[in-house]
Amino acid sequence: MEMNSVKSAIENGKTALGIEFGSTRIKAILVGEDNAPIASGSHDWENRLENNIWTYSLDDIWTGLKDSYRKMAEDVKSKYGIELETIGAIGFSAMMHGYMAFDKDGELLVPFRTWRNTMTEEASEKLTEEFNYHIPQRWSIAHLYQAVLNGEEHVKEITYLTTLAGYVHWKLCGSKVLGVGEASGMFPIDIETKNYNETMISKFDELVADKGYPWKLKEILPEVLVAGENAGVLTEEGAQLLDPSGKLKAGVPMCPPEGDAGTGMAATNSVAVKTGNVSAGTSVFAMIVLEKELSKVYPEIDLVTTPTGNLVAMVHCNNCTSDLNAWVNLFKEFAESFGIENTDMNKLFGKLYSKALEGDADCGGLLAYNYFSGEHITGFEEGRPLFVRQPDSKFNLANFMRVHLFTALGALKTGLDILMKQENVQVEKLLGHGGLFKTKGVGQKIMAAAVNAPVSVMETAGEGGAWGIALLASYMKNKTEGETLDDYLIQEVFAEDEGISMEPDEKDVKGFDTFIKRYTEGLPIERAAVNALKQM
Repeated sequence: MEMNSVKSAIENGKTALGIEFGSTRIKAILVGEDNAPIASGSHDWENRLENNIWTYSLDDIWTGLKDSYRKMAEDVKSKYGIELETIGAIGFSAMMHGYMAFDKDGELLVPFRTWRNTMTEEASEKLTEEFNYHIPQRWSIAHLYQAVLNGEEHVKEITYLTTLAGYVHWKLCGSKVLGVGEASGMFPIDIETKNYNETMISKFDELVADKGYPWKLKEILPEVLVAGENAGVLTEEGAQLLDPSGKLKAGVPMCPPEGDAGTGMAATNSVAVKTGNVSAGTSVFAMIVLEKELSKVYPEIDLVTTPTGNLVAMVHCNNCTSDLNAWVNLFKEFAESFGIENTDMNKLFGKLYSKALEGDADCGGLLAYNYFSGEHITGFEEGRPLFVRQPDSKFNLANFMRVHLFTALGALKTGLDILMKQENVQVEKLLGHGGLFKTKGVGQKIMAAAVNAPVSVMETAGEGGAWGIALLASYMKNKTEGETLDDYLIQEVFAEDEGISMEPDEKDVKGFDTFIKRYTEGLPIERAAVNALKQM
């Protein structure tokens, strides 16, 4: 957009603002009429381990929110010479799951328990059995039930239970609501009704009936909304909380708050059935939009929904590029020992990643595990990074790099094979984003081999979840009668950015299948390493 058009859009409130609370950064992105970012601001923060609970304080939340908004508003002033006083629509997003429980006065009863906490194993197992539906440890309902099992006093005082995104939204506009994608990480969703599963709600109430709590589950959960629905407006009090300078006017419409899974799907144009996205960085996850329910419960597969309420299978793995990065840093040290100073890391990554394409399809018999931490997909509570080969393996640089790229996706492939080979899930297109895909054509080619499906990479994918929630806010404000989110994204956002698609190479597919057989058969080696090499 031209400068004058952008200025006019800002002054006339033809914008949308998305703010996302990530694990390490709170980011605000303002988009113009064409849905392209026009200003941004961010605030770095870290979770704290307090009394063995991973948490963020309320002060951290509000300080970070105000700071990211302020920096975005300053960016507007710096670029366009005008004060930000009105916005067309606002959306909030955050890391999914976790536990924020409030009493009748709106006070937080216990410190915020984030998705990262793993103290809910008993609750997770019991609810999965009771519901016949996989309830991961990080889900809000697992946290609530674990608090019940632990006999925690605060449970009887709960009047409202929500997530971080739901909390911020509630305080800024007064509405106790969640987008369906975020809600699906609190409690299972009925795909037909786009609301909580009533049968499972009743089962939960029966489970805790003997406790005599003054609430029923549905009474304390947020109302569920789908993308496009109005979720309230920014109140005077909310405007002051967001922008203490007083410049921002109240009355801005707000879209349903969403989780990082849903915003990632919006930001990668992967909300339609038979599409999906893979985010590959420090950890890796894949999300595939399903045509129907799975035939049975799989502990490796989480079920959530798109912001429109379609069922999504999610495979989430703890480990991805950390070990790969460590090896690349070793090569950097090698270069520097020869007097090559100030090594360009982008070039080094590019050169080494590209070398992998010269390797044998199956990595020449090499084997590696990238487990810096445990990996639930393969049943490990701890990990030990490991490289191993047989005397007759083809040990060269190309195969070495190839096996580390393959193993970065090893656990993911294990989970996706359940979907594609056992459940016959059809995938027409996957969108890749994250650090693994930075070197053009390499991570993409290897991912296509792992999933045996076309993989696309878009320039815009790096904008992330803050942009995704801004798009959801824009959709709510600007959609036409009957226009679906799928259509809006395709026509109004991604019309000129279909991405660069890469089809799977049959030889690579067969090579990856051979590697994953070796990977699976070699897991006892990793187990032996965990048992023998105890962490100090």
